[in-house]
Amino acid sequence: MEKILGLDVGDRTIGVAVSDALGFTAQGVETIFRKSKKEDFQRLEELIKAYGINTVVAGLPKNMNGSLGPQGEKTKAFCEKLKNKFDVKVIYWDERLSTKAARRTLIEADVSRKKRKGVIDKMAAVHILQGYLDSL
Repeated sequence: MEKILGLDVGDRTIGVAVSDALGFTAQGVETIFRKSKKEDFQRLEELIKAYGINTVVAGLPKNMNGSLGPQGEKTKAFCEKLKNKFDVKVIYWDERLSTKAARRTLIEADVSRKKRKGVIDKMAAVHILQGYLDSL
């Protein structure tokens, strides 16, 4: 099985996770602090090439009633560009509560508030990708 990239796309950051080669576990890779679309896509291209990625699982933020809000629309637009630019398959994964779950995990691990801020999006990407891997 190939490695799969997990993304938590936000306005200011993009959390990145990658699966192991067998597709059992998701590991956090980094948090990309967004500067410009060009730089964001440049970093994602580096990661896609480095890990040999053909499939991306992107967290799709939905409202609690299941509808797609403005952030969900932004995520889909971003991922469509990613799909077309790098010829990768994009799978959307319901990410409701993923950031909350990531925050809870970090709090339980006694990570300071200052350190949590830098890794919360990466951990959310791990939760998104792990949820997808567990569903397989």
